[in-house]
Amino acid sequence: MPLPAGSTPGVPGVGVGTWAWGNRFLWGYDPGQDEVLAACFRRAVDLGLTLFDTADSYGTGRFDGRSEVLLGRFVDALPPVRRRPLTVATKLAPFPWRLGRRGFEAAFEASRRRLRGHLDRVQLHWSTARYAPWQEGPLLEGLADLEQQGQVGSLGVSNLGPRRLREVHQRLAGRGVRLASLQVQLSLLAPDAVGEGGVASVCRELDIDLLAYSPLALGLLTQPPGAGGHRPAGPRGLLFDRLRPGIQPLLKVIERIAQARGAPMAAVAINWCRAHGALPLVGMRREAQAEEAAAAAGWCLAEEERQELDRMALQGRSRMPANPFQSA
Repeated sequence: MPLPAGSTPGVPGVGVGTWAWGNRFLWGYDPGQDEVLAACFRRAVDLGLTLFDTADSYGTGRFDGRSEVLLGRFVDALPPVRRRPLTVATKLAPFPWRLGRRGFEAAFEASRRRLRGHLDRVQLHWSTARYAPWQEGPLLEGLADLEQQGQVGSLGVSNLGPRRLREVHQRLAGRGVRLASLQVQLSLLAPDAVGEGGVASVCRELDIDLLAYSPLALGLLTQPPGAGGHRPAGPRGLLFDRLRPGIQPLLKVIERIAQARGAPMAAVAINWCRAHGALPLVGMRREAQAEEAAAAAGWCLAEEERQELDRMALQGRSRMPANPFQSA
C-alpha cells in the first residue's frame, strides 16, 4: 500500500495524551506519581501545548476514571487566563449497557464532574460497527444533542475507517453538526491511516482534524537501535521483546535523522505524523517528555526524510497490534 507523495496542507502541532495517568496495568501508575504528573502538565502548558486528550475508561482497577480526575484537577489549578487557550477532550466508551440516544447521558455528566467542568470536546471512543452496528447511531445522535444544546463545544470520533467516517460525517452534517476530529492509531509501526485509501485522505477531503494516538508506539520508536535498550516491565515489555528485533533497520534510520537534527528519536517519530497532516497525541508523564514534544513542533522533516521513513514503514513487517474495534 503506497503512501501518498507530496506535501500535506498545513502542519499540525502537538497534543498531550493522558492514557498513562491512572493506568497501572500498562504504565505502572501509582498515586505517588501525581505531583510529577502535575509538574508535567504545567510544563506542557508553559510550552504552549493546548490540546489534552483523555477518556472515561482511562485508569485501571480502583483508579478507574483517574485520568479525568487528575486532568480536571490540574486544569482547575490554573488561573482562568491560562485555562482559556486549552482544549480538553474526553472519549466516552460505548459499553454494551450504554444504549439509546440517552445512553451517554450519565457517562457525560460523570466525565464532566471528574473534569470539574473543563470539557470542550466529547468523542465516541470506538465504533461498534463490527459487533453491534445498531448501537452506534443512537449514541451519536445523543452526542450531537449535547453539542447542539451547548453542553460541549465540539464533537469527535475515534477508531473509524474511511467508510464509517463518511457515514458518520454525513449523518451529523444532516443535523448541522460539524465533526471536528477523528482519532486513530498512527505511527511508523502503524501507518495504514496515511497509506493509499487510508482515512487521512478522507479527513482532508471532509475538513476533519486527524489525531494520532500512540505516535511513539508505546515507546518503541524512542529506543536506540541495538539489543541493550530499556525493556519496560509487564505487557509493554512483552511487546518490546516481540517487535524490537524486527524494527532495527527503522530505528537506525530514525536515529540517523535525529542525530543530524540534534533532536531525540521521539521528535522524528512525532514529526513523521505531522508530515502526514496528523496531530500526534504524545503520551507524557515527566517534564522532560513535555519539553521534547514541544521542541519537536518547532521543526519539520525534509521531504526526503519523510519519504525514507515512509519506505521503512512500509517495508517493515513488525507492526503494532491493530485496535480490535477499528472499523472499515
